[in-house]
Amino acid sequence: MVFGTSTAILLSVTPPNKRGHVLGINVAAVYLGLSLGPFLGGLLTQYFGWRSIFYVNVLLGVLIVIYTIWRLKGEWAEAKGDKFDLVGSSFFTIAMLALMYGLSKLPHEAGVWTLAIGIIFLIMFVIWESRIQNPILDIRLFTHNTVFAMSNAAALVNYSATSAVTFLLSFYLQYVKGLPPRMAGIVLVSQPIFMTLISPVAGRLSDKVEPRILASSGMAFSVLGLVLFMTIGSDSSLTFVTINLILLGIGFGLFSSPNTNAVMSSVGREVYGVASATLGTMRLTGQMLSMGLVMLIFSLIIGRVQITPEYYPQFMHSIRLAFGIFASLCFVGIFASLARGKVR
Repeated sequence: MVFGTSTAILLSVTPPNKRGHVLGINVAAVYLGLSLGPFLGGLLTQYFGWRSIFYVNVLLGVLIVIYTIWRLKGEWAEAKGDKFDLVGSSFFTIAMLALMYGLSKLPHEAGVWTLAIGIIFLIMFVIWESRIQNPILDIRLFTHNTVFAMSNAAALVNYSATSAVTFLLSFYLQYVKGLPPRMAGIVLVSQPIFMTLISPVAGRLSDKVEPRILASSGMAFSVLGLVLFMTIGSDSSLTFVTINLILLGIGFGLFSSPNTNAVMSSVGREVYGVASATLGTMRLTGQMLSMGLVMLIFSLIIGRVQITPEYYPQFMHSIRLAFGIFASLCFVGIFASLARGKVR
């Protein structure tokens, strides 16, 4: 509900020539949260117990609700009067649930069948949406709007190629390098810090420079970082890991806000909510596919075992293979990003 509305609300009160600037600040806030979350969570857990994390979130949530009701004025509803597409929403929900569950069960037969069910419902969703008057997702946005389609495709590919990196490196740093969780967190936080620093700059630039140039450059940085991670070994230095994470942070910072700017600039106000939600779906689906791919590689190479020192060689082979696949995906994504055409 947050992902589907926040960007739409933000842009509804922002003039077109400042969209990138505002989106850059918004993305930076997200990445700042990602940077501070593990650090503050660790302090809260250490000094006040793990339940304190949830108490703090309840308090923050209440404050944000009060502040929003008090300060947020002039909401709009450009699609007011349209009927809600309950059938299409049901098809999509079943499809995504089946795809997520199927990925978690691969390579077993149950996973294959569940994935097949998800694909069938996804096809049914597309057919249904192309035939009704008030679709939950207008398929014409993809078939008649190259910028919208390719920008969303680039987001899907980018998140699929990068989301599991932190997951893989957290195991590597703690198991292979023997770092305590706090030290591993300090190393990993270098990526979101650079995302936070670069995003506002990239967002502001995307108001003047074609977003496809900035976003594609960001994906190129990500490819470089992922290719270098393909050479990672048990003797790799923490400096090597940190530099690569910084490259990925720069890449993501350059990509995210310009890409979001391209998506939202390619549609009218009446579908801001749909565009925002579609981009959020691409992001979360990419994260799901990224983790699903990693778990599939682990299942095939390591097996269903605890990662102990005797399995470290298989583990290292798995993460190098994963980084190789991610680098290839991100390289293809550069061309999807360039193919979107001009926004202006």
